[in-house]
Amino acid sequence: MVAATSVGLATQSAQAAPQPTTAQLKSQLDQLNNASDQAVAAYDQAQAQQQALQHKVSILEDEIAREQAKANTLLDSVGAIAQSQYMTGAVDPTVQLILTSDPSEFLQKASSMNQLSGNEAAQLSLLRTQEDLLSREKAEAEQELQALQAVTQHAAALKAAAAAKVKATQQLLNSMTPSQRTQLTGGTGSNLHPHGTAGDSIEMAAFAAAKTRIGDPYNWGSKGPNEFDCSGLMQWAYAQAGYSLGPDTYAQMAEGTPVASVADLQIGDLVFFNGGQHVGMWAGGGIILHAPHTGAYVRMESITTVGTIYMMRHI
Repeated sequence: MVAATSVGLATQSAQAAPQPTTAQLKSQLDQLNNASDQAVAAYDQAQAQQQALQHKVSILEDEIAREQAKANTLLDSVGAIAQSQYMTGAVDPTVQLILTSDPSEFLQKASSMNQLSGNEAAQLSLLRTQEDLLSREKAEAEQELQALQAVTQHAAALKAAAAAKVKATQQLLNSMTPSQRTQLTGGTGSNLHPHGTAGDSIEMAAFAAAKTRIGDPYNWGSKGPNEFDCSGLMQWAYAQAGYSLGPDTYAQMAEGTPVASVADLQIGDLVFFNGGQHVGMWAGGGIILHAPHTGAYVRMESITTVGTIYMMRHI
């Protein structure tokens, strides 16, 4: 009897657990969205650093290939000197050093002897300089490759962290009722009618393209044409206008001309929020068009609801 009563009390206790209020759910959702934005921004930065290092390594590899070709040409030239002397039966002792198994030893010894002609000595000096340059460039390339490997691993960890934050956000949304979800993620903002100063032809075309995506779902990492994250929507819209915009907020912040104040914004300008973690497109009248966050859809909404303005750019 006691056991049955205990079970009954436990069941009642479980059933009586209070459900979170809409305000509490909104607070949780806002925290998760902010955490997701931070994680995604950190990953984007690491990815940009990774791409920059990869580009630097590629340049070094190309330079090494060119310098190696020059060294090979010089080696062929020095070899021709040796062959010429061999044919005359008077192989110079210095030139004989070419046959050594250690090229660096050959270069060191040959440069310290004065039995070569001026042209031969010049060729050997060039070869030694070329070998030294190659050694330095190969060492630098090795350092950059090690840095690239570390950054790549870091970026992979950040990507996993960002994905986990997005997943947690989606799980919270899935736990809500349909009405709560609609209330907390907002609609498409299609009832807003912004007005403002027109941008140039590219910006206006980008804005017109972005408006056609209102109602499309947000999806982290998506660049369109039917799903977008915040920077993906900007990149896609500007691509429709014939302009190649960077793939993430940090690349996009480096493009165009700074805008001094909200009053100077033109339709189609990019507005960055919360330290560069989010980007939207100025629609005029205090409204931006953007892809907000997980669970929401491309929409227009008041700039005051998005976050702290970090930077504004005219493309």
